[in-house]
Amino acid sequence: MSSKTITIIGSLNVDLVTVTPRVPSGGETLTASSFSTGPGGKGANQAVACARLSRSRPTSTSPPTSNIAIKMLGAAGADEFGPPLLAGMAADGIDISSVSVVKGQTTGVAVILVEESSGENRILLNPGANHTLQPEDFTSAASLGTPTPDLIIMQLEIPIPTVLQILKTAKEAKVQVLLNPAPAVKLPEEVYPGITHLIVNETEAALLTNRSVEEVEAPDYDWSTIINEFLCKGVTNVIITLGSKGAVFAHSGMDKPGFVPAEKVAKVVDTTAAGDTFVGAYAVNVVRKGGNGVVGEEDIKLACKAAGRTVEKQGAQSAIPWADEI
Repeated sequence: MSSKTITIIGSLNVDLVTVTPRVPSGGETLTASSFSTGPGGKGANQAVACARLSRSRPTSTSPPTSNIAIKMLGAAGADEFGPPLLAGMAADGIDISSVSVVKGQTTGVAVILVEESSGENRILLNPGANHTLQPEDFTSAASLGTPTPDLIIMQLEIPIPTVLQILKTAKEAKVQVLLNPAPAVKLPEEVYPGITHLIVNETEAALLTNRSVEEVEAPDYDWSTIINEFLCKGVTNVIITLGSKGAVFAHSGMDKPGFVPAEKVAKVVDTTAAGDTFVGAYAVNVVRKGGNGVVGEEDIKLACKAAGRTVEKQGAQSAIPWADEI
């Protein structure tokens, strides 16, 4: 029996990925380099990252085993995209018994353009069944899952009122929450004390604190200001990922933020799911450590390393590494 449980409450999508030499201008048609479909959604990606980074790659004689149970709570549509999406997650050792299949709804779809020269991506999202998760579904501690999870991970690809209700319920039940507020929207001030781990990138950090992206992307920008702002709002741990530069982090007991440089990579092929891999690696490490859930430099180093392996491969979930690959 697993000693710890991580429950991811979030989105399940199918990714439709087009790789292009460059992003076309308005009205321009380009011939793409390739097209593929694959499982995605920030919720599902983070669940897969947690599952894989908590265990070694399985073989035909060795199924995936871990001392951490990974559970997915979400919704897929009753269409052709749902079954393979769920089957893939189950094969990775994720408990999908709390994923609803909703009749009359499509599974979420993300249309992704990947620029070959830089590995940068641009994404259009249709939420579909993800938006059937409603606040009234999460008003009791039992609604967070049985057994009560040691950590809940959320993003913002399900309705915002639902996310806010889960934060409230989790706080009342004294369950730690990792929030990755992506795609970013402004959040009410009262939710921050319920966030144990806040993981944001540069753009998300700017939006949540009413700053311009240009301001925070300045080469000499001092991230301690934004970090202190989040800590003062009541967040326990703040981690800001800086892409190819690395990550800064702090908790309320630190004198000043720490910094971990990004993992060196052979070549950036595709940045899709790199942030989700970072979240999964970090979550597994902090849950495995137990205690009061305070971030340390080793947690960030491991997460940077895992994200580095992801950007070296094409795709979303297909690029997420297993623990023995880190």
